[in-house]
Amino acid sequence: MARKTTKPKARKSKETPLRKQQKPVFRTGTWITLLLLAALVGLAYYLNRNEPIAETEATPALEAAFVISEQDGNIITSIEIKPVNGETVKVARNGEKVWALELPSAAEADQGLVEAAASQITALKIIGEVDADASILGLDEPAYVITIEFADGRKRTLEIGDTTPTRSGYYVRVDRKKTLILTLSGIDSLTNLTRFPPYLNTSTPTPLPLPPTPDSPNEAISTPEADLTPTP
Repeated sequence: MARKTTKPKARKSKETPLRKQQKPVFRTGTWITLLLLAALVGLAYYLNRNEPIAETEATPALEAAFVISEQDGNIITSIEIKPVNGETVKVARNGEKVWALELPSAAEADQGLVEAAASQITALKIIGEVDADASILGLDEPAYVITIEFADGRKRTLEIGDTTPTRSGYYVRVDRKKTLILTLSGIDSLTNLTRFPPYLNTSTPTPLPLPPTPDSPNEAISTPEADLTPTP
């Protein structure tokens, strides 16, 4: 009998699994974007360093504008503040160049308070200019009319209307012509003179009366007990 020849079993070789390919952290598109961004930053830096200095200096800064500047006149000689309701207050320099109250009644004025008011007038800053109907701005019947006189005879008139919606200033018609927005605090300091006129406070405290002294050292001083003793 012929022997059965058995074929040797082929050994299965263990194949090592292929490792997964790791994706790059930055893709090509990301690198391109970063390079473009770096190029733009470098270009902006270069342009800023090479900006012409002449063009920068040619743009002047905006200067603060005042409704009444020191160039308008030499010396303020009179200030009158007339409210729509209430008494008018007027101060003016007398013959001795000293401030005195003329309204609501003639009296000596506190020189410091009036000088502060005069300085405030020249510091009224313009915030902006408005072109609108007077009734919308409260100027058809102004709350206050401020009249300023100068030593050269000129007059300036400020009609005070409503406050702005943001309460940053007042609508003010100047010399019955153009309407401006002036600073709130400056106008308030002037209109407060109608509530607190700058009278010169000259009152001095009255001294208290001294207690009575006896005419002679031997004179007896009456006491409450002696006063209560009935007389025969």
